[in-house]
Amino acid sequence: MRAVQEQIRLALETTPPGPVKVISVCAGQGRDLLPVLKDHPQRDDVEAHLVELDPRNASAARDAAAALGLRQVDVLTADASLTDHYQGLAPADIVLLCGIFGNITEDHIKRTVSFCPQLCATGGTVIWTRNRRQPDLVPSICAWFEDLGFERQWVSAPDLGYGVGVHRFTGEPQPLAPREQMFDFVGSDKLRNPPPQNA
Repeated sequence: MRAVQEQIRLALETTPPGPVKVISVCAGQGRDLLPVLKDHPQRDDVEAHLVELDPRNASAARDAAAALGLRQVDVLTADASLTDHYQGLAPADIVLLCGIFGNITEDHIKRTVSFCPQLCATGGTVIWTRNRRQPDLVPSICAWFEDLGFERQWVSAPDLGYGVGVHRFTGEPQPLAPREQMFDFVGSDKLRNPPPQNA
């Protein structure tokens, strides 16, 4: 979490002056973003949209934003995998994909990455996370981003045990496709312990 927060701070510092649009996919309680905005000099420039399916987490995020006086933080209780929930919000200057890639299949990680040129503005930053358990998919995820015009800014070292990546988009944003599902949330436990196949 601290590594993600530090990368959010750095991303905010590299955005041009003026409004900053942030999208957080599967935002949880907003614990990665909201503490950074609390005392950040650009807090009033940030228009943040947090999408979270669990109503308890979404409610906690709204309460935290209100307690911090972050009036430009909007929390939507909805399925974060559906592109329709980002219509009018994308492209964004910062896109957070944290806590997702460890809970979806490899194919769906690649599919989610493929939507990032639709979510991210030119010069915008995607911050993502993925565990480093074997098979370590972090190198593949980096390659998938870079094949789509993203430049690697920073990736945590393999021996740290966690994976945090930062990629900056150098291309032109693509129109956001309606009615698409970017991923299917499976859960890390099921990915580690798949049910036996029927004979």
